[in-house]
Amino acid sequence: MSRPDALDRAVGLALEQDGVLSRVQAREVGVDRWMVAHQLAHDRWQAHGSQVIAVHRLPLSPAAHLRATVWNASENAVLDGSSALRWHGLENFDDGAHVLVPWPHRPDSWRESHIHSSRLWAPDDFVTLRGLAVTRPEVAAVRAGMWARSDRAAATVLAMAVQQRVVSASRLLLEARRLNRHKRRPFILLVAGDIADGAQALSELDFGKLCRLRGLPEPSRQCVRKGAHGRVFLDVLFEEFDVAVEVEGAHHDAPENAVDDALRQNALVIARLGVLRLPVLGLRSTPDEFMDQVEALLRRAGWRSAA
Repeated sequence: MSRPDALDRAVGLALEQDGVLSRVQAREVGVDRWMVAHQLAHDRWQAHGSQVIAVHRLPLSPAAHLRATVWNASENAVLDGSSALRWHGLENFDDGAHVLVPWPHRPDSWRESHIHSSRLWAPDDFVTLRGLAVTRPEVAAVRAGMWARSDRAAATVLAMAVQQRVVSASRLLLEARRLNRHKRRPFILLVAGDIADGAQALSELDFGKLCRLRGLPEPSRQCVRKGAHGRVFLDVLFEEFDVAVEVEGAHHDAPENAVDDALRQNALVIARLGVLRLPVLGLRSTPDEFMDQVEALLRRAGWRSAA
């Protein structure tokens, strides 16, 4: 193969991969290290780490950056966690580039990427998508929950993955049950179960327990109030103080439910009923902050603790 033909093939391959290719791929299409060095020396191409070449001089796109992160880690590296979810289509969640490599390999991270060396590395968990090795969506979602900065972030990324239809709730729950020996396992199982329940919000007993722990009055459950369009069912009602709490499962975030939820809450406010919306995932990840709000509204309505 002639030199121009080899270069054309390399550029063509890179254009299918967000403008980048690995040095291994360059050799496979007939571009040796001397040809690469020549293109770099004449500022036609640009090196990103030791293993990745961009066939342009522009900044890397987000997708190209993820490719470079994986290819610079090792030949067995795969995109994982929230990064793999983004590769599968997740939007509006980014906590850095996460790469999984088989233990005990510990390569240096490239541009502050997160390299996870783990025995969890298993070929059955991976797929090749748009030329890059990535974990399957349900596996990536659970790992994203494991590696998230906080419980709140973990709950957020798990819920978003299901809401955006990157992974089904049932597959997420099955994968969560496979997780062993991780400090966040109980929390991930709870959140995955909440998401899989769909219309089922946090149980009445759970909310009652939160109230008792803070010395709040015992609320009534599943109460009925008359609304502009008929009866309105309330999850929790402090009748003496006209304070209601709507404990919302993940299904309330779906677009088809948003309008009905807004109309119902507005009608209750017009009827002078104080209403708080408590997402079940929020009660799992940050219960104190939400219960602070419940207590604050009760105090404003006239409640005073016995103490």
